[in-house]
Amino acid sequence: MTTHIAHFCAKHKIIQIEQNSIFTWKQESGEIDVELLKDKILRENTVHFFRLVAGKNYPVSSDDIVIKILKAEPFDG
Repeated sequence: MTTHIAHFCAKHKIIQIEQNSIFTWKQESGEIDVELLKDKILRENTVHFFRLVAGKNYPVSSDDIVIKILKAEPFDG
């Protein structure tokens, strides 16, 4: 298993805050599948970020979030 790191930006279509962050994960060797990575970031990170920001009175749907991977590479740290 190799540890990877990705720099990403996530935007919600209504909430006017942008998440600019990093995400680490482990995967078998091979190419990084960007679409699978986006889904993983959405499920494990971004949707929770926007729910925290929005508060309990505003429902956050993952369909309203767009993620852009800026850079992804193996991580030695």
